[in-house]
Amino acid sequence: MSFEEKYYQSNDGLNLYYREYDGDNQTIPVVCLSGLTRNSADFHDLALRYSGVRKVYCLDYRGRGKSDYDPEYKNYSPQTYLMDVLTFLANRSIEKAIFVGTSLGGLITMGLSGFAPQYVSGAILNDIGPDVDTSGSERIAGYVGKDIRFSTLTQAVSAQKKLYLNAYPDLDDEGWIKTTQAAYIYDEEKSNYRQNYDLKLGQALVEQLKNDQEIDLWPFFESLQSVPTLVIRGALSDILSEEAFEKMKARHPQMQWLQLENRGHVPLLDEPLALKKMDEFFEQQ
Repeated sequence: MSFEEKYYQSNDGLNLYYREYDGDNQTIPVVCLSGLTRNSADFHDLALRYSGVRKVYCLDYRGRGKSDYDPEYKNYSPQTYLMDVLTFLANRSIEKAIFVGTSLGGLITMGLSGFAPQYVSGAILNDIGPDVDTSGSERIAGYVGKDIRFSTLTQAVSAQKKLYLNAYPDLDDEGWIKTTQAAYIYDEEKSNYRQNYDLKLGQALVEQLKNDQEIDLWPFFESLQSVPTLVIRGALSDILSEEAFEKMKARHPQMQWLQLENRGHVPLLDEPLALKKMDEFFEQQ
């Protein structure tokens, strides 16, 4: 195996999983934070590409992948995830890291920069910003938490393609299989494939979206002005609008950026242009 499977304990006693890809201890490590329903497997190829030169850590949030599910669904919140990441950094004695945050992971990265900037040496935000387009958040809320199962992985791949074709109009069969394998797990008890997260995430998300107390995330984003930052946007995204993307460029003049054609929410970070841009970004760190 190209990585070690490890666990750390959250402040409230959950066992939380992460992958550790080995690398030079003298260079700044990379911490990868996934999207809402995704997990550490999404970053496997990226981790292989950048490990060796530096350590790469890929985390499963509580309720995802191989981490414990939380008996209290209200704890499925960005604030709790932020505390879990801080606990992870303390557990591994990581003083600084480059954070790669996809969607929710990017929100957590901005939160870290605002509350604990000493940890953030650099940031890659994948299709996320301080303003989240409501059309995208409502779309996500419409499917998260539904108990949808499939007898075969092939059926799950077909369903993924139907659901996300607008975001990946040119994705090949290998790409669809890879993204589906990370999203589903075989349920031995029921002999079928289920989504690889706690379905109570759906209830938590709906309640959070109904909460009228919106948090202004722009100060958190602007706290990244002191560190190298790369923002990647899918041109078809319904989460990071073009208007918000342009506003981010204006608020963070030193921000590096890339917009990918034929990608919605979210880019897979294996696109040739994305790899080229990230290679350049990491070489500067």
